Amino acid sequence: MFSDLQALTDFLSTGLRLSIPLVFAALGGTLSERAGVFNVALEGCLLAGAFGAALGSFVFISPYAGLLTGIGMALLVGGLLAILAVRLGVNQLVAGLALNILVLGLTSYLSRLLLTGDGRRIVEGFAPYPVPFLADIPLLGPLLFKQDVMTYLMYATVALSWWMLWKTPWGLVLRAVGENPRAVDTAGMAVDRARIIAVLAGCAVAGLGGCYLVLSQVFLFTEHMSAGKGFLALAAVILGRWNPLGALAACLLFGLCDALQLRLQFGQPDVPYQLFSIVPFVASFLALVLFSGKVKPPASIGIRYERGGK
Repeated sequence: MFSDLQALTDFLSTGLRLSIPLVFAALGGTLSERAGVFNVALEGCLLAGAFGAALGSFVFISPYAGLLTGIGMALLVGGLLAILAVRLGVNQLVAGLALNILVLGLTSYLSRLLLTGDGRRIVEGFAPYPVPFLADIPLLGPLLFKQDVMTYLMYATVALSWWMLWKTPWGLVLRAVGENPRAVDTAGMAVDRARIIAVLAGCAVAGLGGCYLVLSQVFLFTEHMSAGKGFLALAAVILGRWNPLGALAACLLFGLCDALQLRLQFGQPDVPYQLFSIVPFVASFLALVLFSGKVKPPASIGIRYERGGK
């Protein structure tokens, strides 16, 4: 399949680029679900982040403005999810799915209204920035260190998420809220506040995946451009056992599967491309089946906590 080192580098680079939106979304899901809140709205966060990135970059002619606007849009989705799932006690799965539908409709309408015409407006994005010396390392250099700002941000976000969850008092509280919220409440800490912060942070991080789609990959917004990536990210959260490093590994696997199906499409033009496009989803399904029963979610995930309740 790979005739030389350059072909292997190109394949791995494609897999990495395709996995980055999944990584951001899976990290966001991990933060939310560690605090006991199902975040099925990851698809909506990706789409809101993508629309915000396109709008901000279009209006201010700056990818950094697009990045901030995308995060802000994803935070709005997170705020709605926090109100519905944490404050009002709406079923978390229903709330997440409703937000996905809402964001899909709103972004489709607003993109046509604000981005002119059919909404497909080329915007400013990030260019690759090779890291001096490191980019010259064979294979690993072009793969890891000849990327753009969003890729380097992904590296930092994975490391920071792991450190915050496992090495800080805040992370300990967050994990305790997801496992035993009554114990956290008894210790005098606010369960709902911790969950709201986790949901907001998780949605903001997930929104970065949508920003990457627009500012680093296609440089425009199209309707439903998230294309199921949020649901793949949910599978990565489970396969990664609610750990940022595990989620990263699962997303890289799905990204490589996506790169493989693209290579198969080009190599087998006579075969309908739809047959190859399902490869990442089949891989996620098989992985979940193989590891079913071997993963243990946070004990209180999906359960609303009420003070004084049983």
